[in-house]
Amino acid sequence: RFLGLGAAAASTALLGFERDLDLDRVIREVAVRPRSQDPEETARDERYWAIVARAWRQSEDFINLESGYYNPTTIEVLESRCRRIREINERPSHYMRTRLDPDREEIRAELARFAGVEADEIALVRNTTEALNTIIMGLPLGRGDAVLFARREYGSMKEALAQRAAREGIALQEIELPYLPANADEIVACYARAITSKTKVILISQLVYLTGQVLPVRAVADMAHERGIEVICDAAHSFAHLDFRIPDLGCDYLGTSLHKWLGAPLGNGLLWLRREKIAPVWPLFGDIGKAADDVRKFEHQGTRPPSAMLGIRDAIRFTETVGRPEKEARLRFLKDSWTARAAEIPGVTINTPTQPEFSCAIANFRIAGQPPQETARRLMDEHGIFTVAVDSGVRVTPNLFSRPAHLDRLVTAIRELAS
Repeated sequence: RFLGLGAAAASTALLGFERDLDLDRVIREVAVRPRSQDPEETARDERYWAIVARAWRQSEDFINLESGYYNPTTIEVLESRCRRIREINERPSHYMRTRLDPDREEIRAELARFAGVEADEIALVRNTTEALNTIIMGLPLGRGDAVLFARREYGSMKEALAQRAAREGIALQEIELPYLPANADEIVACYARAITSKTKVILISQLVYLTGQVLPVRAVADMAHERGIEVICDAAHSFAHLDFRIPDLGCDYLGTSLHKWLGAPLGNGLLWLRREKIAPVWPLFGDIGKAADDVRKFEHQGTRPPSAMLGIRDAIRFTETVGRPEKEARLRFLKDSWTARAAEIPGVTINTPTQPEFSCAIANFRIAGQPPQETARRLMDEHGIFTVAVDSGVRVTPNLFSRPAHLDRLVTAIRELAS
């Protein structure tokens, strides 16, 4: 009797929850609402973005301005994944042995279309760290061969390079980049000046995770290729954030996390290699069952939950329904809406470029005389605004569910903390 009452209550609650959500309603409303042909104009249409924001359900305990760690999935993606967990649990080994591989190939093809590359150049991995560790550890480098990178590259990538240096004697060339460059040529020159006859590879982020600075990957790649140097791109924070396709970057290898700006379930990543680059790279986990030139050799990770991977298609559908140019324009609009005002507050420094080609959603600020950790703590404790202290300041990362009122509160809080 107890189990029966519990099941009935749970069923009633679940049905009410789903009825309230109407999972496809937001998609339908966004798809049919007329949009301006100008993404910049759409970015200012608050009625449109109020509809988009209903695709998420976020805690009301605080204002989340830390979407840089990972993006929450939409309600639709979340509910779809829960449904698939139940379905797979009902057909456990049968699904894994008969349906997993076909589903993976369908998702690979859809993701390749979204990224603008061929399906046989993409490996489905778990995150950027795994993707780029695969390249860093697998590249055929010898003692004395050098890898060039900036100080503000992601720590896990620098640690992987340090491990190869300690074990195999490769050389590391670390450079400093300006926080606020005058133009792209200034950034390219920093890399060009550091190149030596030993430099074999350049590691570069398209969007620096600490400050939100967008780097000119294509220009750096073109310069590097003229010198016979390969380029690895860390696109963790740029994929499905900026409106681009992988070939636009001109790099040789790329890794990203699909649970960041694409909004796929946590635990999804993408590794891309030019087709001719696949064979020479060793997989991170040994796999003698795949040919050397088969990109699937990088997917031998043991048993992992397939429900996360199955959510990639739903995330792509939502992003494309909203519109990729519109999404980028909206995220940049949100960043500009608070940084322009915060920059006028005495004692506040914005550590992110203001030019649209050099930044988008993420920005970093600092209050003079106040440690970033203290600023982030007070924003949360005193104002209910969640951010994160990184590098030289506090990183603020709004998302499509962020409202102008949230950023108004942020500016008011910064003004109080700086006064």
